[in-house]
Amino acid sequence: MAIKKILTDTHPLIRKKAAPVTTFDQSLTQIIQDIEDTMYAAGGQALSAPQIGIPLQIAMVDMEQDGLLQLINPEIVRASDTTTTELEGCLSVPNRFGEVTRSQMITVKSKDIYGRDVELTAYDDIARMILHEIDNLNGVLFTDIMDREITEKELEAYYDNE
Repeated sequence: MAIKKILTDTHPLIRKKAAPVTTFDQSLTQIIQDIEDTMYAAGGQALSAPQIGIPLQIAMVDMEQDGLLQLINPEIVRASDTTTTELEGCLSVPNRFGEVTRSQMITVKSKDIYGRDVELTAYDDIARMILHEIDNLNGVLFTDIMDREITEKELEAYYDNE
């Protein structure tokens, strides 16, 4: 139950592949709570453990009306050939935004807080956020894969059109 400092892209931990979670106990529950507290305090929609200095494969995605998705040791099982290109940003890459092309539909396998296997199919924005967070767990930032960076003027126009 703590708000942690969010590491930026200049921190070496952000570029390292996170280790799988092997112990499913109260410390895992605490990390998940810290991710949630930090994500909301920063105004984010998703956040991974490495972004708060914990090199483990844990991420969280706010699915709005569908609740919070906890991803532990996630892996993509299937990804659609159909893609969309949308605007992305990242709490670890402040003040930069870019267009990123990602699969429109994915199936992800993960663990729950008790270590049980779970599988989820996600579409559109939720699929995009899950893929973004899995990239973060592998040391990849959206700036590494973006099609192009968006200027401040383009960003303003983008939000004006929403």
